[in-house]
Amino acid sequence: MSRFDPTSPDFAKEEFPFYWLARVYGVYSLEMEKALKSVGMDIPRWRALVVLSERGSSSVSEIALHAVTKLPTATKLVYRMKADGLVDTATSEQDARVTVVHITEAGRRALELSKIAIQHIFVRSFVGLTPLQIRKLNESLHQILDNLSPLHAGLTIAPRRE
Repeated sequence: MSRFDPTSPDFAKEEFPFYWLARVYGVYSLEMEKALKSVGMDIPRWRALVVLSERGSSSVSEIALHAVTKLPTATKLVYRMKADGLVDTATSEQDARVTVVHITEAGRRALELSKIAIQHIFVRSFVGLTPLQIRKLNESLHQILDNLSPLHAGLTIAPRRE
């Protein structure tokens, strides 16, 4: 276990999972930025649209959580997206302090264009991995997320059926 622990004298960066996570995420982000730019999109907008397309509507707080950004940043993002016609906003009927965000038809079209532009990244990323390996990877990452943040403990991974 000591080779995984950065405080150990036996530590080796190539044995440290976060080394690989950071490298994978960095390369993934560069590829995503390039592909999304080709269709006039960026990663924060894409993440928000994915959240909204799955959930129908979400609060700004939910978007911030699932798009992995701070609440003030998510708020600014939502209002820029609203100005671009990608989303609409409304005040929650249950709590007037909460802004509910809905994806528009233009947002759905932008997301579909984005998916086409980035499809090659996902295909390339998982070459040589079986669906079971990908599922196990997701489960391990989910466990690490739970370990790091009690805020995420309520998330669950829905099993996929082949």
